[in-house]
Amino acid sequence: MPQNDETKQHQGIAEHCICAEWASGGDASDGGDGMLPPQVAKLYSWESNNPTSPLPSRAKDLKTRLGILLHKPELGHRTGASRKLQLGSRQRDSSQEVLEWRESFDQLLKSKSGVTAFHTFLKTEFSEENLDFWLACEDFKKTRSKTKLASKANRIFEEFVQNEAPREVNIDHETREITRKNLSGATSACFNEAQAKTRTLMEKDSYPRFLKSASYQDMTKQAASRSISKRSHT
Repeated sequence: MPQNDETKQHQGIAEHCICAEWASGGDASDGGDGMLPPQVAKLYSWESNNPTSPLPSRAKDLKTRLGILLHKPELGHRTGASRKLQLGSRQRDSSQEVLEWRESFDQLLKSKSGVTAFHTFLKTEFSEENLDFWLACEDFKKTRSKTKLASKANRIFEEFVQNEAPREVNIDHETREITRKNLSGATSACFNEAQAKTRTLMEKDSYPRFLKSASYQDMTKQAASRSISKRSHT
């Protein structure tokens, strides 16, 4: 039987609820208080009011699995414990990650949270354009379309590299001119020299100050404290 739009919609609700259960490790059947969430209640109500338009077999299967979940009160306890273990693992990982940022500038740039923390610090020094340019170059090098490559190259040059650009980075005249010439035949490597100069500037200038900053010192103290707490409980 062909599926109408409403049938597809309710099948989507069932799939969404089941997928949410498996993805989050939680119980999609209720919100912890024995009540069905609105989407699931709507699914059951729709089927009871439309006996001549049953849900397709896939949605029926998913609905059955929802019913099984409804009768497993102990599942919430197990998944709750699982979430606590996962949270503890993430906290340990993040603590170790924070401490690794001081090992090298590369370690900092490899970490998404490290880049975020460094960017926040650079804002206090009014020099976040250096990191933004470096990140823009990293994204630029992933571009495969030649048309997009050319348009992105011009946009990055106008924003960060040209004289009196809105967010002009601190590079020498020679590097600026080399980059300008590279735009005539834009490739993924046309910003390599300017990006390298900016990276070196951040590594030798901003990065050491970031490591000495009060914000990073606080993060390392908290990370070290969590590490000590972890060892005392093992």
